[in-house]
Order: sequence, then C-alpha cells, then structure tokens
Amino acid sequence: MNIVISDKVKYIGVDDRTIDLFESQYTVPEGVSYNSYVILDEKVAVMDTVDRRGMEEWEANLMKVLDGRMVDYLVIQHMEPDHSGSIARLAELFPEMTLVGNAKTFGMLNQFFDFPVEERKLVVKEGDSLSLGSHTLNFIMAPMIHWPEVMVTYESSEKILFSADAFGKFGALDSEDEEGWACEGRRYYFNIVGKYGAPVQTLLKKVAKLDVACICPLHGPVLNENLEYYVNLYDTWSSYRPEDKGIFIACASIHGNTAAAAEKLAEILRQKGAEKVVVRDLARFDMGEAVEDAFRYDRMILAAASYDGGVFPCMQDFLHHLQSKAYQNRKVGILENGSWAPSAAKTMKGILETMKNVTVVEPAVTIRSTLKEADLPMLEKLADAMV
Repeated sequence: MNIVISDKVKYIGVDDRTIDLFESQYTVPEGVSYNSYVILDEKVAVMDTVDRRGMEEWEANLMKVLDGRMVDYLVIQHMEPDHSGSIARLAELFPEMTLVGNAKTFGMLNQFFDFPVEERKLVVKEGDSLSLGSHTLNFIMAPMIHWPEVMVTYESSEKILFSADAFGKFGALDSEDEEGWACEGRRYYFNIVGKYGAPVQTLLKKVAKLDVACICPLHGPVLNENLEYYVNLYDTWSSYRPEDKGIFIACASIHGNTAAAAEKLAEILRQKGAEKVVVRDLARFDMGEAVEDAFRYDRMILAAASYDGGVFPCMQDFLHHLQSKAYQNRKVGILENGSWAPSAAKTMKGILETMKNVTVVEPAVTIRSTLKEADLPMLEKLADAMV
C-alpha cells in the first residue's frame, strides 16, 4: 500500500482485515484502517499511533520512513485505543521524544498507560503552534468529537488538516470501495460521532477559516480533492438535516406477518409517488446501517410486532440507538401488529417522545395478526400522511 501525501509528510498507517467488529459492535466486512503520519523536517513529528493490533506493522513502516532518524515529537490527537494503542511502544523506542497533547490528553494517558510522562510532555491549548522547521503545527481543540480530549492539527506550510476521527470512514484502504466514500463515511459518522452534532458544527466553523488542501483522518483515505463535498456532508449530518428525500421503513417482524404489511405499505407509498422507499428487517439487517438509513432520509415508518407488553426487542434496540445518537428533525409513521393486546405503538411513541422535533403522524395503524383487505384503507391514509 503506497499512499503519497508529500515529500515531507508520509503515511505509516496499517490496514486491519482481521477485525470482526469495530468497537465490538459495528460490522466491518472490508476491515478498517488505523492511520498514522510522519512529518520529516528539522524536527520529526509522528501524528498519532495505531491500535496495538497493528503495532508491529506500523513500527516497521515508521522505521523505514525514518531511515535512522529519531522522533522528536508525538502529537496525540485522540486517546481512544485504536489510535493510542502504540504510544507506550513509541515512547520506549525514543526515550527523548516529547509527547504533545492538551491537558485532558495527559489525564487520560495516565489512565491507559503506566510510564512516566511528566518530564517529557508538552501541553498545548487552542491556538498554540509548534515549529518543526519549515513546517508549523497549529493546534485546534475539538472536544467531544467524539471524546473530550480530541484536538485536530493544521500544518500551515502544506495546508494539511490532521483531522483525528473527523472525516473518517470504515473500510481498509486496500478495499474496493465501489459505493464511494459517503456510504461507509455516513455509517461511520452517525454511529461513532452522530450524537455530537453541535461540537462538529463548532469545528467546521474553525476549519472554514483555514486554507485546507488535504485532510488526513485517523480512519479511511486521505482526502485531497473536492474537499467541499466532504465538508458539506459533515455540515448536513451534524446539523441533523436529512440528506435525501425518501422513506425508511424499519421493520421488526416475528413470524413474517408484520413484514408482509410493511412491504404492502411500501408498495402503496411507491404508487403514491414517494421519491424512494427503503425497507429493512431489523432482526437481520446490520444495526449500524439501519441507524445510517434513519438519518439519511427525511421520513421513517416504524413497523413492529407487539411483544411482552411492549415492542419486539430489535425495534426497541433500534430506537434506543437512535435515541443515543440524537435522532431529530424527522417525520415518523407507525404500524403495529398485535394478536390480542397491541402494545408496540404505545411503546414506540414513548421512546420517540424523548427525541427532539420528531413528529409522529396520524393515523397510527394497527393490524391484528395478519394484514386483511379491511386494513388497506388505513394503510392508504398513513401513506397519504407520509407522502
């Protein structure tokens, strides 16, 4: 893997294709990259390390690029283990190296590692800079994107933004990304960063004042073309505006009867001219992708069976995911199924009521066990309300 940034800025990250679940919850069939960079100047700076899963390969990449030189600085932008996992090893390799971070960085460093840092740390704050020679690092605090210690770094001579977890995506860098950056970039954003829209908006305002020619994230490809595209997507996502017009039907069906009703509703919606209708089976579809779809489209319908006086568990899990990721500014319809005491609608409405600016449209449709001809007028009414 040969990723070229510039003569003086080198990529030394690694791909992880053995990982099954990122953060033990998100499927990554195309793996993930742990990105790390080196700036070679009068002083040498390493920009973040990698997960310990990739430490051996990363160390080999680093030593090859250094070609006998020493590391003067390690800039720690984010303390999550997939980026900080090799800090202790680098500190061992270069005992004279200075660790660069903010006050919160070093509070966390002492929690993850047990080696002395007091005599070798450089604490930076918003607006501070560090000269490496012809390159200058400018530090920008980015708390809660998506941890409190996060900062990003702008290198002013080459106009590079080292963006920490911002502008990252799932997928190893050697994967064939046929669907483009946005597909896995969107799933990554809403599941990893999604709750923290306001801090992302704050960072975007800071970045807008910079002349950025290249973005180097901690996951995913280096971005050096059409940067406005990525920034605009982040602006849309972090302001909780829908990206596309369409209706996402999230379905939680036990024996297939609720699913059959959801498919019939989708057919009616398409006949009535809905721009796009996407149906997902929550019991079998990847939860991270379901969350992505919910945020992507401007409308959603929840179709679920009643269960134990509440709602089928995969729907409850889905709604709790949306709740934790600050789902908002959407119109939602409800279709419930219940054989003797329908309870799904009440349960789903109760969770939706905790979300900001979510409008539940009427009518909420109830079917009893299976969809019948007599139920179709209510499906039509719900479809009219959604379209």
